[in-house]
Amino acid sequence: MKDFRNIIFVLVVVLFLLQMFVSKSDSKKQEVQGKPTVVLSTFALYDVASNISGDTLELVKILPFGVDAHSFEPTPKLMAKIDSSKLVVYSGAGLEAWIDGFNFKNKTVDMSKFVTLRQLETKGHTEHHHHGEHCNHKSSVDPHYWLDIENMKRITYKMSEEFSMILPKNKNLYEKNRDSYIRMLDKLENDYKSKLSSCNRDTIVVNHNAFSYIADKYKFHVESLSGFIPEAQPSPKDMIRVITSIKDNNISTIFFESFVSDKPIVSVAKEMDIKVDVLQPLGNITADEAKKGLGYEEIMRDNLDKFSKALKCQ
Repeated sequence: MKDFRNIIFVLVVVLFLLQMFVSKSDSKKQEVQGKPTVVLSTFALYDVASNISGDTLELVKILPFGVDAHSFEPTPKLMAKIDSSKLVVYSGAGLEAWIDGFNFKNKTVDMSKFVTLRQLETKGHTEHHHHGEHCNHKSSVDPHYWLDIENMKRITYKMSEEFSMILPKNKNLYEKNRDSYIRMLDKLENDYKSKLSSCNRDTIVVNHNAFSYIADKYKFHVESLSGFIPEAQPSPKDMIRVITSIKDNNISTIFFESFVSDKPIVSVAKEMDIKVDVLQPLGNITADEAKKGLGYEEIMRDNLDKFSKALKCQ
């Protein structure tokens, strides 16, 4: 009988400890679940959100690292996550083709409505082919607006405002983090102005023209093989046009992006015996860049160094 009582006692103790463990696990789950979920479509938006929110929100970046923003299609599992989120912030301006026809249950913010957009040109040196062809082929604007640092400031203010509406108790924190991020952007913008103010060349060559906002602001030209569509295959006429531009502008380095094939641009580089390098348009970043902890500032500075060298700036 005594042994039986001892067994009962041990079982009660085990059950009690197990219940405590389960309660703690449930409590931790509730803490995570207690954070409102905010979903963001591009890396630039995600970078702003993570710097403003701290650890007060559960942030979900729609694009997996290393995937091109133009052609991505979310999985059903990800769509369910989007559907259950408190807020969805997407880039807009025709970038996310998958948005069409999707009915969001909760609040959404199309960030393109709060920035200054650049219309695609029908004439001129920078976009004289594939006009308006990108993403869902319906937009008449260049969707890469986050490369304009002034637009990133507008995004930052809007993001802070939205987060303060979700969690009013954290408004002071969000505004403090917002101001810190704005100071970083101010310094970054000043460095762009300074470094690109006096250059001996006025043209860069890329495979995909994601850089017209920067080029327009700092007064240089972008000659591209595939216009605004990263996956577009250049024609022989495109190749001849770019080779002519390289000769005319004495270009020594041409650029491509990490998420698209480098074969066309490498072919041109071999033909002309010049260098090839990578520019990062920041719609997304690579898995390697993510492992290094690189953010908008670090990558924009790396781009700036490459622009400066390619344009022979003083």
